[in-house]
Amino acid sequence: MDPVLVAAVARVAAGEKINVSRVCRDTGVSRADFYRKLARFQQHGSPGLAPRSRAPHRRPSKTAPHVAEAVVRARKELADEGWDHGAQSIYWRLVDIAANGVHPTGGPVLDVAEVPSRATIHRILIGRGQITPQPRKRPHRGRRFVHPAPNAVWQIDGTDLELADGTGATVVQIIDDHSRLDVACHAATSENSHAVWSALCSGFAAYGYPACVLSDNGTAFSGRRRRWPMVETERRLAALGITTIVSSIGHPQTCGKNERAHKTLQHWLAAHPAPACLAELQTLLETYRAGYNHRRRHQALGGDTPHQRFHALERARPAGPAARVAGHLTRTVSATGVIRFSGASIGLGRRHAGATAEVFWQGDRVTVLIDDTVAASLTLDRTVRYQRTTNLSPMC
Repeated sequence: MDPVLVAAVARVAAGEKINVSRVCRDTGVSRADFYRKLARFQQHGSPGLAPRSRAPHRRPSKTAPHVAEAVVRARKELADEGWDHGAQSIYWRLVDIAANGVHPTGGPVLDVAEVPSRATIHRILIGRGQITPQPRKRPHRGRRFVHPAPNAVWQIDGTDLELADGTGATVVQIIDDHSRLDVACHAATSENSHAVWSALCSGFAAYGYPACVLSDNGTAFSGRRRRWPMVETERRLAALGITTIVSSIGHPQTCGKNERAHKTLQHWLAAHPAPACLAELQTLLETYRAGYNHRRRHQALGGDTPHQRFHALERARPAGPAARVAGHLTRTVSATGVIRFSGASIGLGRRHAGATAEVFWQGDRVTVLIDDTVAASLTLDRTVRYQRTTNLSPMC
């Protein structure tokens, strides 16, 4: 307050006669405001001149303390369990607890009508200092592409982690594009063909064959980045009639659902003691999959669980009989008369050393041309690495 106005109010309160109109004009206040301050001064003394809060004395719409405590508790429980603990996840947890009528850890249970909205939960968390507002961070409003049926496309990729002793390990994870279902999580020493096929076989046994498998350019999934012929995984999938596609190089967004699933898995594993061996890791992965598929609601699925969405529609199936994938490439014959192809060595003879061989293949059937002349025509024997020219199997 203006010191002149304070002095005038105190003098009038003491019984002194002053020109109130002149004081109001000099200090820029109205006579009504002057006498309002005078009444407060006479009632409360100098503290009565301090600005008063304009907040209402009662807030009928204010969130009850026990509701705010339930929100904070739910957030901590989700974080301790390793799940996402944003406002939407908290809302779903409170709704599920209210619907069941029993808290999984023995805590208080809200009535369904008491569960606050997502926006209210967000405000509670800000008020309790649980989160920091990020006004510049806008929600994703882009269009999400989703295949129309379960098993239409499986996304497969590996994610690395460490065991308790610091040893590296890999989890080969498969996600159904339509439902976000975690089809399989397979613990392995590295992202290799054996681990990839083991994960796929686990998915086949539980959910059937997909129409297509999408992967990145890892050598366990595809040889296209390095201009190789079909790798073992592609050959086996082709034999089942399953189409394989790969993402563009340096474009992980194509496998974005799997990348996001890796983040959820890594976050969940970080909340649990590191496993001592692959067997313990596999046990953890099965526990994770049970919670992820059957209990954790998914925002991209409108609040459904992946299990619910996967079983809501008829599943897609491979389009037809075993795929006859073919290709053409060139190889330079080595000094010993051998070319490398699809993990095998094909002997053509030293007389062809240094020549350029044209390799035409379909599945395991191969024809090699040198100077437009057939140098070899065979079906690869996968039980051995070196394909001897004296034991070539004819194509027809």
